[in-house]
Amino acid sequence: MLSLQDIQAAAARLQGQVLDTPCVESQTLSQIVGAQVFLKFENLQFTATFKERGACNKLSQLSAEERAGGVIAMSAGNHAQGVAYHAQRLGLKAVIVMPRFTPGVKVERTRGFGAEVVLHGHTLEEARAHAYALAEQRGLTFVHPYDDEAVAAGQGTLGLEMLRAVPDLDTLVIAVGGGGLIAGIATAAKALNPAIEIVGVQTSRFPAMVNAIKGTHYEQGTSTIAEGIAVGRPGKITQEIITRLVDDLVLVDEGDIEQAVLMLLEIEKTLVEGAGAAGLAALLRYPERFRGRKIGLVLCGGNIDPLLLAAIIERGMVRSGRLARIRVSVRDVPGALARITATVAEAGANVEEVHHQRAFTMLAAQNVEIELVLQTRGHAHAQQVMEQLRSAQMQVELM
Repeated sequence: MLSLQDIQAAAARLQGQVLDTPCVESQTLSQIVGAQVFLKFENLQFTATFKERGACNKLSQLSAEERAGGVIAMSAGNHAQGVAYHAQRLGLKAVIVMPRFTPGVKVERTRGFGAEVVLHGHTLEEARAHAYALAEQRGLTFVHPYDDEAVAAGQGTLGLEMLRAVPDLDTLVIAVGGGGLIAGIATAAKALNPAIEIVGVQTSRFPAMVNAIKGTHYEQGTSTIAEGIAVGRPGKITQEIITRLVDDLVLVDEGDIEQAVLMLLEIEKTLVEGAGAAGLAALLRYPERFRGRKIGLVLCGGNIDPLLLAAIIERGMVRSGRLARIRVSVRDVPGALARITATVAEAGANVEEVHHQRAFTMLAAQNVEIELVLQTRGHAHAQQVMEQLRSAQMQVELM
């Protein structure tokens, strides 16, 4: 059974091998959510993920025979990078099986650490089955992403570091996929402070641990922007620890995670992936649940696909009203478009896109619909721009 001593031994092994990342308060986020929020910046690890801890702890304990044979892992990206990087550092051969949906940035980074990457299957389960088969065929040691006490002990070193940095934390809010991170942290934190509350967060699209612990039957989705916690089957070892030590599990939606990614980027100037923002997403979704607490969050990964990040930023600007799409109807005469853009400019907005629509419209033949995407300062400013267009005798609606 995983113990505080196992985690303290892991911390000794990891000394100098991984970063003791900063754990600092975010005053702005604290004001927004009504609680004192401390962020543990695991996205600053060399591979931008906490997974290095468990991988390094496991690899450091292999026998001479296992080291000679090499290792294999299955992962959608972060565990893959942790195993590949530390295998390279320790001079071990590494084979990594990744599902086909894995973001290209994670595949290339893993290859960059000298690992052989095998893309197989459309789900984590298919990739896992293939990895076990390859381990058998090639005599490789399988390094499980979460259901392994040595791996969970490595992740648990985060709990030691957070409580050393901020001893009076009363709540830890931790992302949950297979459960290795929260199992390790809960073991360490509850041993040091039995009164501390541990809350796990899953995306509503992958609620496997919530279903397993609470006996619920939420349906599983097929994809999520938090692919790092997109686990269809919880670990046996981790499930037992979570049942015993974790106080609550909550679900967040995709929109909550998107908002949290964007807030961390804008407020903290730090880049996190979907799974890394899950803790903050829970605070945004359930503010009453956490109000007045002294909370530790782990920004557990920063490996996000640039195109996904671009989409999140753009969608966030739409939600906040800083990107607005309007439709203006005017007579189709020379200078009409110039009048519209001049009015928009006078109102202090910027035109990002313009689309002239003559054929696909119910307007009279001598009229034209013009769709504009505008950069504004927010919802109130967008309304102000529309009022200015109306006062110039134009029909306008928000799309």
